[in-house]
Amino acid sequence: MSDQESFISHLVELRSRLVRAVAAILVFFVALFIWPGSGPIYDVLAAPLMNALPQGAKMIATGVITPFMVPVKVTALVAFMIALPWVLYQAWAFVAPGLYEHEKKLALPLVVASTLLFFAGVAFCYFFVFGKVFAFIHDFAPKSITPAPDIEAYFSFVITMFLAFGITFEIPIVVMVLVRAGLVSIEKLKEARPYVVVGAFVVAAVVTPPDVLSQFMLAVPMCILYEAGIFFARFIGVRPKVEEEGKHDPLTP
Repeated sequence: MSDQESFISHLVELRSRLVRAVAAILVFFVALFIWPGSGPIYDVLAAPLMNALPQGAKMIATGVITPFMVPVKVTALVAFMIALPWVLYQAWAFVAPGLYEHEKKLALPLVVASTLLFFAGVAFCYFFVFGKVFAFIHDFAPKSITPAPDIEAYFSFVITMFLAFGITFEIPIVVMVLVRAGLVSIEKLKEARPYVVVGAFVVAAVVTPPDVLSQFMLAVPMCILYEAGIFFARFIGVRPKVEEEGKHDPLTP
């Protein structure tokens, strides 16, 4: 098989994997849209904010089609999160043929662990951070103000926070991969602790709302997860060197 034919076969395989991933998301989206419906799903997402608002307060929609589109976007987000393990499996199945056996043994657990950590970050944000931050903002706001958050602005805020905490919880995986690949040593990671702490608070100040509480609640887990990554990196070591002669090219059959 020529290089061009091999490249085309890989493109066909990639398209097949993407179609399967998108199909799974669409199936979950349709199922969720039918039951329980996009409205109740958005109500669940808005629960932490509504619990912090005064009794009887409601959110508003400033756009004509916003009351329909935002719940649909939320439903699509939930469908993607439910299908995420299958999506990551498709990515794994695509790259697995080009990996060495020892790389396959390590890659699959990392995919599973990264998925679980991402969900853990989202759950930590929803069940713990949102409640504390919204209550803090409500208590800090003047009593003469009647809060009426816009649902589209709230959705954008939720997406940003979910991504921030989901990606933050991937720090142990990133640290272990860097150590395993031999790009950095554990000793260098320990020496970088002061810079990591400063960087964590800088990142938290950029991606979170301009209140100290939410920034603190993102920066502290980043530092803790960095230490967790260093701890677990001790057990995986550095990837063994592979002789270049006879090395398998993933694009060559």
